[in-house]
Amino acid sequence: GADAVDVMANIPWELKCPKVIGVHLTGEISAWTSPKDVILRVADILTVKGGTGAIVEYFGPGVNSLSCTGMGTICNMGAEIGATTSIFPYNERMARYLIATERGEIAKISEQYKNLLASDEGAEYDEVIEINLSELKPLINGPFTPDLCTPVSEIGARAEKEGWPTEVKVGLIGSCTNSSYEDMTRSASIARQALSKGIKFKSLFTITPGSEQIRATIARDGIDQPLRDIGGLVLANACGPCIGQWDRTDIEKGEKNTIVTSYNRNFTGRNDANPNTHGFVASPEIATALALAGTLKFDPETDTLLDADGNEFMLDTPYGDELPADGFDPGQDTYQPPPVDSSGISVDVNPASDRLELLTPFKKWDGQDYHEQQLLIKVQGKCTTDHISAAGPWLKFRGHLNNISNNFLITATNAENGAMNSVRSSVTGEFGPVPGTAREYKAAGIGWVVVGDENYGEGSSREHAALEPRHLGGKAIIVRSFARIHETNLKKQGMLPLTFADPADYEKVQPGDKVSILGLAGFQPGTPLGCKLTHGDGSVEEFQLNHTFNDNQIGWFKAGSALNKMAEG
Repeated sequence: GADAVDVMANIPWELKCPKVIGVHLTGEISAWTSPKDVILRVADILTVKGGTGAIVEYFGPGVNSLSCTGMGTICNMGAEIGATTSIFPYNERMARYLIATERGEIAKISEQYKNLLASDEGAEYDEVIEINLSELKPLINGPFTPDLCTPVSEIGARAEKEGWPTEVKVGLIGSCTNSSYEDMTRSASIARQALSKGIKFKSLFTITPGSEQIRATIARDGIDQPLRDIGGLVLANACGPCIGQWDRTDIEKGEKNTIVTSYNRNFTGRNDANPNTHGFVASPEIATALALAGTLKFDPETDTLLDADGNEFMLDTPYGDELPADGFDPGQDTYQPPPVDSSGISVDVNPASDRLELLTPFKKWDGQDYHEQQLLIKVQGKCTTDHISAAGPWLKFRGHLNNISNNFLITATNAENGAMNSVRSSVTGEFGPVPGTAREYKAAGIGWVVVGDENYGEGSSREHAALEPRHLGGKAIIVRSFARIHETNLKKQGMLPLTFADPADYEKVQPGDKVSILGLAGFQPGTPLGCKLTHGDGSVEEFQLNHTFNDNQIGWFKAGSALNKMAEG
């Protein structure tokens, strides 16, 4: 999305030539295994950063056993391994989907050039992953990270061993990742079995249609009704709980609990702003089955449930229709086109509003090195964009930069004390919240930097995570490595995203350090910058910092932001 905006805004778009990771699929998918399990397995192999700087290309005879929307699920979740993008070769399953969605002309052209829409014979890859779909079993990933993989058959025992709650409080399916007609019909087939046995969900259960078209089509075809009849709740066509838009009332904040979703991400506090919610990611059918059982200690391939009369029964293999027999229902047309001529339109915002605020340009770089900037926080461990700018209830402020900045890094762990949202102020010597301390420095005219670990900024490409540090007076984010999109977003806001030339230099950073960034007068592509740490005892350490700025992006920095540079013409 951020890349597309660059092109739409006529900003030159560059991408470092990526590696290509090949995923060779053999066998056929069947039974309780779904396309979701393919990407859960790939995440297990590559981890959340293993695809960074790479295109992931799926190929091999197993591709043809996946539906078009199943391939879409796999590509959608490729962001969780850091992939630049993920691709499948064009095939007949894609053609059927294009025709069903009234894009037959595209299917015709694609068929004509399909030799260009597949890998070349004998193509070489930087790395090849082998997955036999016939041997792949249902998987569940989590908690707290989408690459911690466990077979469904083993998750109950592992949860007990690790101390994870085994009771499933809520099952959640849908959102953008897994809400295709096929996904919904497979889950509905499980619900119909439950109805025939007179049982309902033991857990709460929500269904989030991924689009108005899916909502309208499953309603027309009665697909949502059996899910409702056994206790499911159909939510709006929106991101919903997947990004924390969930007014959860079944537990107290801070209560340790487990949820199972078919979403992409399960980082700490992601879905409900509760750091003790153990979020697990699985296919829609597995999420449905576990919500029926109410526990992680249930494997639908081998275990039984009790019907209304107390008799044991096993769930049949779920079945779903790849495409609706009667075509898709587009539903309500809510599109509002922009005016042909907008030159006479102004945007008026109430100055007293706490939800909307007009942006003001950031200041230009003053041409000087950054001397003795205060270390705001040295982040320990995983730091996603959810840690940097939490979603959930904070999203009501997404149009008000000053207010939403009060969530800045509030769930990141401070290496100094192992606590969240607790950093020592160099002004008062007292510990306080991260955003409040940043505001204190800004008011005193003190610039500051953040130091982070590996894959800083993974997860959602949340622009607020880059806007907030700039707004609060930050100068640089120095880490061992970045997630690609967050690194670019920081550049666009006039921040300096920098990496330790030697990752071990992260360990040199101490609480209370003053950080100088040197060499900005000669800032140019490919040339490292210098860093000088001044410790509390007066001792000094120096080392190099790398960057990935190109000439155009250096122009953003000097102008104060990409928007400032665009305004200059």
